[in-house]
Amino acid sequence: MKNIAVIGSGSWGIALALLLHRNGHHIKIWSYSADEARSINEDKKCLLLPGVDMPEDFVCYTSLEETMKGAEIVLMVTPSSAIRTTLNNLKPFVTENQTFVLCSKGMEPDTQKVYTDVISEILPEVKVAALSGPSHAEEVSQNIPTAVVIAANEEETANELQNIFSSDTFRVYTSTDLYGVELGGSLKNIIALSCGIAVGLGYGDNTIAALITRGLLEISRLGTITGAKQETFYGLTGLGDLFVTCASKHSRNRKCGILIGQGKSAEEAKAEVGMVVEGISALEGAYAMIQKHQVYAPIISEVYDVVKNGKSPQEATLNLVTKGKKAEF
Repeated sequence: MKNIAVIGSGSWGIALALLLHRNGHHIKIWSYSADEARSINEDKKCLLLPGVDMPEDFVCYTSLEETMKGAEIVLMVTPSSAIRTTLNNLKPFVTENQTFVLCSKGMEPDTQKVYTDVISEILPEVKVAALSGPSHAEEVSQNIPTAVVIAANEEETANELQNIFSSDTFRVYTSTDLYGVELGGSLKNIIALSCGIAVGLGYGDNTIAALITRGLLEISRLGTITGAKQETFYGLTGLGDLFVTCASKHSRNRKCGILIGQGKSAEEAKAEVGMVVEGISALEGAYAMIQKHQVYAPIISEVYDVVKNGKSPQEATLNLVTKGKKAEF
């Protein structure tokens, strides 16, 4: 049994806490919200997973110090925009024997760093890994069969975490391509936005298939030129995560895109979704990488112009469809 701290009480944090609790581990949860902590502690409910009951021994703290006491494994499940601040706040309570597992997806807008690099920058004494793949919190919390990847630069760390997370409904593969796994999990949210925009415009399956396929190629181009392994993007954390995020009713990125396609501004769409939309958060970093490395990525570029510069989705679509004639590869 491991002592595990889950830093973040949103739907994904709670789904992973439930999984690890069922696996026999001791769980402490941290929330920035006193209301969320009260709901978990007193009502045994997560506000973002209202249909799921919490175990009686689940405890949610608003104190990072209390949550981190005795923790061997620390799951970072805050919104990506809060990761650096949260890491700095919990730094006084970190010990060198801890393993941090990034479970959020995104990249830092101003530095273009993936967040495992941010963890290593702030907490160089800890081991670092990432969990990623096609895994909606709603389904994991209900024990619906799911497959994911645990990535770490050290194979031993990945193997240890594989044993901790694996269950009869949660299959865990390992990878040593930590950067590629994390980058795929970040960039796929931008492609999901594009698919949502297409749905909002009233386009059909043909359009969605084109966006997913060509979007995957853009992710692979950008990933391989910056040091990731190409095969990573055709696995669970690339193609698998891309498919589920682009096609599922649970996807907040797709939902946000639909609202934008229907005529709402990005800010109006985010407000209506009511949760963090990681695809929008990832756009600044992704676009900066495209410009820096001169990568041909028209879908990501057009989504950037729609969200950040107010270009109409119809004009963005026309630009994509009428780009110069070329071979597929």
